[in-house]
Amino acid sequence: MSQLQIRNIGQLFVGKGQVLTGQALAIDHGRVSYLGAEGGLTARGDVIDAGGGLVSPGLVDAHTHLVFAGDRADEFAQRCAGATYLEIAQKGGGILSTVRATQLASEKELVELALPRLAALLAQGVTTAEVKSGYGLTVDDELKMLRVIRRLQGLQPISLVPTLLALHAVPQGVDRSAWVRTVLTELLPRVAQDKLAVFCDVFVEQSAFTADEAREVLRAARALGLLPRLHVDQLTPGKGAELAAELSAVTADHLEHASDAGMRALGAAGTVAVLAPISTLYLRQRPFANGRKLRDAGVSVALCTNCNPGSAMTENVALAMGLACLECGLTPLEALEAFTGNAAHALRVQHAGHLRLGDPADVVIFKAKSPAHLVWHLGQSEVRAVLKAGKLVHGG
Repeated sequence: MSQLQIRNIGQLFVGKGQVLTGQALAIDHGRVSYLGAEGGLTARGDVIDAGGGLVSPGLVDAHTHLVFAGDRADEFAQRCAGATYLEIAQKGGGILSTVRATQLASEKELVELALPRLAALLAQGVTTAEVKSGYGLTVDDELKMLRVIRRLQGLQPISLVPTLLALHAVPQGVDRSAWVRTVLTELLPRVAQDKLAVFCDVFVEQSAFTADEAREVLRAARALGLLPRLHVDQLTPGKGAELAAELSAVTADHLEHASDAGMRALGAAGTVAVLAPISTLYLRQRPFANGRKLRDAGVSVALCTNCNPGSAMTENVALAMGLACLECGLTPLEALEAFTGNAAHALRVQHAGHLRLGDPADVVIFKAKSPAHLVWHLGQSEVRAVLKAGKLVHGG
Protein backbone atom coordinates (compact mmCIF):
# COMPACT_ATOMS: atom_id res chain seq x y z
CA MET A 1 0.00 0.00 0.00
CA SER A 2 1.48 3.35 -1.06
CA GLN A 3 1.73 6.29 1.26
CA LEU A 4 -1.08 8.84 1.17
CA GLN A 5 0.00 12.45 1.58
CA ILE A 6 -2.09 15.54 2.34
CA ARG A 7 -0.33 18.65 1.04
CA ASN A 8 -1.09 22.34 0.52
CA ILE A 9 -2.73 22.62 3.95
CA GLY A 10 -3.64 26.16 4.95
CA GLN A 11 -4.04 25.54 8.68
CA LEU A 12 -3.67 22.20 10.46
CA PHE A 13 -5.60 21.74 13.69
CA VAL A 14 -4.05 18.84 15.58
CA GLY A 15 -5.98 19.17 18.85
CA LYS A 16 -5.66 20.84 22.27
CA GLY A 17 -6.02 24.28 20.68
CA GLN A 18 -2.97 23.84 18.43
CA VAL A 19 -3.25 25.28 14.91
CA LEU A 20 -0.14 24.87 12.77
CA THR A 21 0.84 26.30 9.40
CA GLY A 22 3.20 25.05 6.71
CA GLN A 23 2.49 21.45 7.67
CA ALA A 24 1.70 18.26 5.79
CA LEU A 25 0.36 14.83 6.74
CA ALA A 26 1.34 11.38 5.54
CA ILE A 27 -0.64 8.21 6.15
CA ASP A 28 0.64 4.63 6.00
CA HIS A 29 -1.52 1.58 6.67
CA GLY A 30 -4.35 3.78 7.90
CA ARG A 31 -2.28 5.63 10.53
CA VAL A 32 -0.59 9.01 10.70
CA SER A 33 3.05 8.38 9.79
CA TYR A 34 4.27 11.95 9.25
CA LEU A 35 3.17 15.29 10.67
CA GLY A 36 5.55 18.12 9.96
CA ALA A 37 6.91 20.59 7.47
CA GLU A 38 5.75 19.95 3.93
CA GLY A 39 9.34 20.12 2.73
CA GLY A 40 10.17 17.11 4.87
CA LEU A 41 7.91 14.76 2.90
CA THR A 42 9.41 12.53 0.26
CA ALA A 43 7.96 12.59 -3.24
CA ARG A 44 6.51 9.08 -3.11
CA GLY A 45 2.86 8.36 -2.49
CA ASP A 46 -0.56 9.48 -3.62
CA VAL A 47 -1.34 13.12 -2.87
CA ILE A 48 -4.53 14.85 -1.76
CA ASP A 49 -4.35 18.60 -2.36
CA ALA A 50 -6.04 20.37 0.56
CA GLY A 51 -6.37 23.51 -1.57
CA GLY A 52 -5.12 25.77 1.20
CA GLY A 53 -7.98 24.72 3.44
CA LEU A 54 -8.20 23.82 7.11
CA VAL A 55 -7.44 20.20 8.03
CA SER A 56 -8.58 18.72 11.33
CA PRO A 57 -9.14 15.42 13.09
CA GLY A 58 -12.37 13.64 12.21
CA LEU A 59 -15.27 15.24 14.09
CA VAL A 60 -16.88 13.47 17.04
CA ASP A 61 -20.62 13.82 17.69
CA ALA A 62 -20.94 13.22 21.43
CA HIS A 63 -24.73 12.81 21.70
CA THR A 64 -27.26 11.48 19.17
CA HIS A 65 -30.56 9.58 19.09
CA LEU A 66 -30.39 8.71 15.40
CA VAL A 67 -31.95 5.22 15.59
CA PHE A 68 -35.72 5.69 15.46
CA ALA A 69 -38.81 5.18 13.33
CA GLY A 70 -41.67 7.52 12.51
CA ASP A 71 -41.65 11.30 12.38
CA ARG A 72 -42.83 14.24 14.47
CA ALA A 73 -43.34 16.92 11.86
CA ASP A 74 -46.79 17.60 13.32
CA GLU A 75 -45.17 18.47 16.66
CA PHE A 76 -42.86 20.91 14.91
CA ALA A 77 -45.96 22.64 13.53
CA GLN A 78 -47.56 22.66 17.00
CA ARG A 79 -44.44 24.23 18.46
CA CYS A 80 -44.44 26.90 15.78
CA ALA A 81 -48.02 27.65 16.83
CA GLY A 82 -46.93 28.15 20.42
CA ALA A 83 -47.05 24.73 22.13
CA THR A 84 -44.17 23.87 24.47
CA TYR A 85 -42.18 20.64 24.66
CA LEU A 86 -43.79 19.76 28.00
CA GLU A 87 -47.31 20.51 26.73
CA ILE A 88 -46.82 18.24 23.73
CA ALA A 89 -45.45 15.47 25.97
CA GLN A 90 -48.38 15.77 28.38
CA LYS A 91 -50.79 15.15 25.49
CA GLY A 92 -49.12 11.85 24.58
CA GLY A 93 -46.76 13.25 21.99
CA GLY A 94 -43.05 13.81 22.35
CA ILE A 95 -40.79 10.86 23.06
CA LEU A 96 -43.71 8.43 23.45
CA SER A 97 -44.81 9.16 19.88
CA THR A 98 -41.43 7.97 18.60
CA VAL A 99 -41.51 5.03 21.00
CA ARG A 100 -44.72 3.72 19.46
CA ALA A 101 -43.27 3.84 15.94
CA THR A 102 -39.92 2.38 16.98
CA GLN A 103 -41.53 -0.53 18.82
CA LEU A 104 -43.40 -1.47 15.62
CA ALA A 105 -40.28 -1.34 13.44
CA SER A 106 -38.04 -4.33 12.81
CA GLU A 107 -34.29 -4.29 13.31
CA LYS A 108 -33.87 -4.28 9.53
CA GLU A 109 -36.18 -1.28 9.16
CA LEU A 110 -34.37 0.65 11.90
CA VAL A 111 -31.02 -0.04 10.24
CA GLU A 112 -32.33 1.19 6.89
CA LEU A 113 -33.74 4.35 8.48
CA ALA A 114 -30.51 5.13 10.37
CA LEU A 115 -28.08 4.67 7.48
CA PRO A 116 -29.00 7.91 5.64
CA ARG A 117 -28.67 9.87 8.88
CA LEU A 118 -25.21 8.46 9.41
CA ALA A 119 -24.31 9.29 5.80
CA ALA A 120 -25.41 12.88 6.44
CA LEU A 121 -23.21 13.05 9.56
CA LEU A 122 -20.27 11.66 7.59
CA ALA A 123 -20.74 14.38 4.97
CA GLN A 124 -20.44 16.90 7.83
CA GLY A 125 -17.06 15.44 8.81
CA VAL A 126 -18.15 13.12 11.63
CA THR A 127 -16.05 9.96 11.95
CA THR A 128 -17.09 8.95 15.50
CA ALA A 129 -20.56 9.27 17.06
CA GLU A 130 -22.43 8.25 20.17
CA VAL A 131 -25.87 6.67 19.60
CA LYS A 132 -28.50 6.10 22.29
CA SER A 133 -31.37 3.71 22.77
CA GLY A 134 -34.39 5.14 24.61
CA TYR A 135 -37.18 4.78 22.05
CA GLY A 136 -37.85 1.14 22.97
CA LEU A 137 -38.97 1.40 26.59
CA THR A 138 -39.49 -2.34 26.94
CA VAL A 139 -36.71 -4.79 27.67
CA ASP A 140 -36.99 -6.40 24.24
CA ASP A 141 -37.23 -3.12 22.35
CA GLU A 142 -34.32 -1.47 24.16
CA LEU A 143 -32.22 -4.54 23.39
CA LYS A 144 -33.44 -4.34 19.78
CA MET A 145 -32.22 -0.76 19.50
CA LEU A 146 -28.81 -1.61 20.91
CA ARG A 147 -28.48 -4.54 18.50
CA VAL A 148 -29.29 -2.15 15.66
CA ILE A 149 -26.46 0.15 16.76
CA ARG A 150 -24.13 -2.85 16.79
CA ARG A 151 -25.24 -3.85 13.28
CA LEU A 152 -24.70 -0.32 12.00
CA GLN A 153 -21.04 -0.49 13.06
CA GLY A 154 -20.18 -2.72 10.13
CA LEU A 155 -22.38 -1.08 7.50
CA GLN A 156 -20.87 2.41 7.27
CA PRO A 157 -17.59 4.18 8.17
CA ILE A 158 -18.48 6.08 11.36
CA SER A 159 -17.31 4.46 14.62
CA LEU A 160 -20.30 4.21 16.95
CA VAL A 161 -20.37 4.35 20.75
CA PRO A 162 -23.61 2.83 22.14
CA THR A 163 -25.51 4.17 25.15
CA LEU A 164 -28.43 2.63 27.04
CA LEU A 165 -31.07 5.30 27.73
CA ALA A 166 -33.87 3.18 29.17
CA LEU A 167 -34.85 6.00 31.54
CA HIS A 168 -35.77 8.37 28.71
CA ALA A 169 -39.51 8.57 29.37
CA VAL A 170 -42.03 6.66 31.48
CA PRO A 171 -43.54 3.94 29.25
CA GLN A 172 -47.20 4.48 28.44
CA GLY A 173 -49.50 2.48 30.71
CA VAL A 174 -46.63 1.29 32.93
CA ASP A 175 -46.04 2.24 36.53
CA ARG A 176 -42.85 4.30 36.68
CA SER A 177 -41.44 2.49 39.72
CA ALA A 178 -42.13 -0.85 38.02
CA TRP A 179 -40.21 0.28 34.93
CA VAL A 180 -37.26 1.44 37.02
CA ARG A 181 -37.26 -1.93 38.77
CA THR A 182 -37.39 -3.76 35.43
CA VAL A 183 -34.42 -1.76 34.18
CA LEU A 184 -32.48 -2.60 37.33
CA THR A 185 -33.28 -6.30 37.52
CA GLU A 186 -33.73 -7.35 33.87
CA LEU A 187 -32.43 -4.87 31.33
CA LEU A 188 -29.14 -3.70 32.82
CA PRO A 189 -27.81 -7.23 33.46
CA ARG A 190 -28.63 -8.31 29.89
CA VAL A 191 -27.02 -5.23 28.35
CA ALA A 192 -23.90 -5.75 30.43
CA GLN A 193 -23.75 -9.47 29.73
CA ASP A 194 -23.98 -8.98 25.96
CA LYS A 195 -21.72 -5.89 26.02
CA LEU A 196 -24.30 -3.89 24.09
CA ALA A 197 -23.49 -0.48 25.58
CA VAL A 198 -20.57 1.53 26.91
CA PHE A 199 -22.68 4.11 28.78
CA CYS A 200 -25.93 4.28 30.72
CA ASP A 201 -27.83 7.58 30.53
CA VAL A 202 -30.85 9.01 32.36
CA PHE A 203 -33.10 11.95 31.45
CA VAL A 204 -33.76 13.87 34.67
CA GLU A 205 -36.63 16.31 34.14
CA GLN A 206 -40.18 17.06 35.30
CA SER A 207 -41.57 15.06 32.37
CA ALA A 208 -39.07 12.21 32.80
CA PHE A 209 -37.23 10.82 35.86
CA THR A 210 -36.14 12.03 39.28
CA ALA A 211 -32.69 12.48 40.73
CA ASP A 212 -33.25 9.58 43.12
CA GLU A 213 -34.22 7.26 40.25
CA ALA A 214 -31.14 8.37 38.34
CA ARG A 215 -28.91 7.69 41.34
CA GLU A 216 -30.25 4.16 41.76
CA VAL A 217 -29.99 3.18 38.11
CA LEU A 218 -26.61 4.78 37.40
CA ARG A 219 -25.01 3.27 40.50
CA ALA A 220 -26.29 -0.17 39.47
CA ALA A 221 -25.08 0.41 35.90
CA ARG A 222 -21.62 1.41 37.08
CA ALA A 223 -21.40 -1.77 39.17
CA LEU A 224 -22.03 -3.71 35.95
CA GLY A 225 -19.37 -1.81 34.01
CA LEU A 226 -21.52 0.83 32.27
CA LEU A 227 -20.30 4.41 32.60
CA PRO A 228 -22.80 7.07 33.77
CA ARG A 229 -24.13 9.95 31.70
CA LEU A 230 -27.02 12.35 32.37
CA HIS A 231 -29.47 14.57 30.47
CA VAL A 232 -29.92 17.38 33.00
CA ASP A 233 -31.04 20.99 33.46
CA GLN A 234 -32.44 21.12 29.93
CA LEU A 235 -36.00 22.35 30.26
CA THR A 236 -36.10 23.50 33.89
CA PRO A 237 -33.59 24.13 36.69
CA GLY A 238 -33.21 20.92 38.67
CA LYS A 239 -29.71 20.92 40.16
CA GLY A 240 -28.83 18.37 37.52
CA ALA A 241 -25.26 19.57 37.20
CA GLU A 242 -24.80 19.02 40.93
CA LEU A 243 -26.25 15.52 40.55
CA ALA A 244 -23.86 14.70 37.69
CA ALA A 245 -20.92 15.86 39.79
CA GLU A 246 -22.12 13.89 42.82
CA LEU A 247 -22.27 10.71 40.72
CA SER A 248 -18.95 11.42 38.98
CA ALA A 249 -20.81 11.14 35.69
CA VAL A 250 -18.64 11.08 32.59
CA THR A 251 -20.89 13.70 30.99
CA ALA A 252 -23.68 16.10 31.87
CA ASP A 253 -25.61 16.96 28.73
CA HIS A 254 -27.73 20.03 27.82
CA LEU A 255 -27.25 22.23 30.96
CA GLU A 256 -29.25 25.20 29.70
CA HIS A 257 -30.45 25.85 33.26
CA ALA A 258 -27.34 24.78 35.17
CA SER A 259 -26.57 26.84 38.25
CA ASP A 260 -23.25 28.53 38.89
CA ALA A 261 -22.67 26.14 41.80
CA GLY A 262 -23.45 23.22 39.53
CA MET A 263 -20.93 24.41 36.97
CA ARG A 264 -18.24 24.67 39.63
CA ALA A 265 -19.13 21.18 40.83
CA LEU A 266 -18.77 19.78 37.31
CA GLY A 267 -15.33 21.36 37.03
CA ALA A 268 -14.24 19.83 40.33
CA ALA A 269 -15.62 16.40 39.34
CA GLY A 270 -14.02 16.34 35.88
CA THR A 271 -17.39 15.78 34.23
CA VAL A 272 -17.57 16.85 30.57
CA ALA A 273 -20.38 19.22 29.61
CA VAL A 274 -22.00 18.20 26.31
CA LEU A 275 -23.93 21.14 24.89
CA ALA A 276 -26.75 20.76 22.37
CA PRO A 277 -27.47 24.29 21.07
CA ILE A 278 -29.52 23.07 18.11
CA SER A 279 -32.09 21.70 20.56
CA THR A 280 -32.37 25.01 22.37
CA LEU A 281 -33.04 26.71 19.04
CA TYR A 282 -35.36 23.96 17.79
CA LEU A 283 -37.49 24.03 20.95
CA ARG A 284 -37.66 27.85 20.84
CA GLN A 285 -36.24 28.05 24.35
CA ARG A 286 -33.95 30.37 26.21
CA PRO A 287 -31.38 30.49 27.62
CA PHE A 288 -28.75 28.61 25.67
CA ALA A 289 -26.23 26.73 27.79
CA ASN A 290 -23.46 29.05 28.94
CA GLY A 291 -20.34 27.49 27.46
CA ARG A 292 -18.19 30.44 28.50
CA LYS A 293 -19.14 30.14 32.17
CA LEU A 294 -18.63 26.38 32.03
CA ARG A 295 -15.14 26.77 30.60
CA ASP A 296 -14.32 29.46 33.15
CA ALA A 297 -15.41 27.00 35.87
CA GLY A 298 -12.83 24.51 34.60
CA VAL A 299 -15.29 22.29 32.72
CA SER A 300 -14.31 20.59 29.48
CA VAL A 301 -17.02 21.52 26.93
CA ALA A 302 -18.06 19.21 24.11
CA LEU A 303 -20.69 19.72 21.42
CA CYS A 304 -23.19 17.51 19.64
CA THR A 305 -25.95 17.59 17.05
CA ASN A 306 -28.36 15.70 19.36
CA CYS A 307 -29.86 14.38 16.12
CA ASN A 308 -33.35 13.16 17.07
CA PRO A 309 -36.92 13.45 15.74
CA GLY A 310 -38.34 15.73 18.41
CA SER A 311 -35.88 18.41 19.45
CA ALA A 312 -33.10 18.41 16.83
CA MET A 313 -34.12 16.84 13.54
CA THR A 314 -30.87 17.63 11.77
CA GLU A 315 -27.38 16.26 11.23
CA ASN A 316 -25.97 19.77 10.72
CA VAL A 317 -22.71 19.93 12.65
CA ALA A 318 -21.91 23.30 11.07
CA LEU A 319 -25.07 24.78 12.58
CA ALA A 320 -24.26 23.37 16.01
CA MET A 321 -20.79 24.92 15.88
CA GLY A 322 -22.11 28.28 14.74
CA LEU A 323 -24.76 28.39 17.47
CA ALA A 324 -22.17 27.41 20.07
CA CYS A 325 -20.22 30.52 19.10
CA LEU A 326 -23.15 32.90 18.73
CA GLU A 327 -25.22 31.77 21.71
CA CYS A 328 -23.06 29.66 24.07
CA GLY A 329 -20.04 31.96 24.15
CA LEU A 330 -17.41 29.72 22.54
CA THR A 331 -14.76 30.95 20.14
CA PRO A 332 -14.49 29.23 16.74
CA LEU A 333 -11.37 27.36 17.84
CA GLU A 334 -13.09 26.27 21.07
CA ALA A 335 -16.08 25.05 19.06
CA LEU A 336 -13.79 22.95 16.87
CA GLU A 337 -12.07 21.54 19.95
CA ALA A 338 -15.53 20.80 21.39
CA PHE A 339 -16.37 18.69 18.32
CA THR A 340 -13.01 16.88 18.32
CA GLY A 341 -10.82 16.28 21.38
CA ASN A 342 -13.34 17.25 24.05
CA ALA A 343 -16.08 15.17 22.44
CA ALA A 344 -13.71 12.20 22.14
CA HIS A 345 -12.91 12.57 25.84
CA ALA A 346 -16.64 12.65 26.60
CA LEU A 347 -16.98 9.28 24.86
CA ARG A 348 -13.77 7.89 26.37
CA VAL A 349 -12.43 7.24 22.87
CA GLN A 350 -8.67 7.61 23.10
CA HIS A 351 -7.65 7.44 19.44
CA ALA A 352 -10.04 10.07 18.07
CA GLY A 353 -10.35 13.84 18.20
CA HIS A 354 -6.68 14.62 17.58
CA LEU A 355 -3.92 14.02 15.04
CA ARG A 356 -0.82 12.32 16.42
CA LEU A 357 1.83 10.05 15.00
CA GLY A 358 0.72 6.44 15.04
CA ASP A 359 -2.97 7.12 15.60
CA PRO A 360 -5.70 6.12 13.13
CA ALA A 361 -5.91 8.74 10.40
CA ASP A 362 -9.45 10.08 10.84
CA VAL A 363 -9.14 13.38 9.00
CA VAL A 364 -11.40 16.13 7.65
CA ILE A 365 -10.28 18.48 4.88
CA PHE A 366 -12.33 21.68 4.81
CA LYS A 367 -12.76 24.28 2.11
CA ALA A 368 -12.71 26.90 4.87
CA LYS A 369 -9.28 28.38 5.57
CA SER A 370 -9.50 28.57 9.36
CA PRO A 371 -11.75 27.77 12.33
CA ALA A 372 -13.19 31.29 12.06
CA HIS A 373 -14.13 30.75 8.41
CA LEU A 374 -15.63 27.39 9.37
CA VAL A 375 -18.32 28.97 11.56
CA TRP A 376 -18.60 32.29 9.72
CA HIS A 377 -20.48 30.55 6.88
CA LEU A 378 -23.30 29.76 9.29
CA GLY A 379 -24.92 26.36 8.98
CA GLN A 380 -23.12 25.59 5.72
CA SER A 381 -20.87 22.54 5.59
CA GLU A 382 -17.36 23.42 4.46
CA VAL A 383 -16.25 19.77 4.22
CA ARG A 384 -14.19 18.94 1.13
CA ALA A 385 -13.19 15.37 2.03
CA VAL A 386 -13.31 12.89 4.91
CA LEU A 387 -10.86 10.07 5.62
CA LYS A 388 -11.55 7.23 8.04
CA ALA A 389 -8.47 5.28 9.07
CA GLY A 390 -6.70 6.71 6.05
CA LYS A 391 -9.39 5.69 3.57
CA LEU A 392 -11.29 8.34 1.61
CA VAL A 393 -14.94 7.85 2.61
CA HIS A 394 -16.47 11.15 1.47
CA GLY A 395 -15.57 13.73 -1.15
CA GLY A 396 -12.29 13.78 -2.98
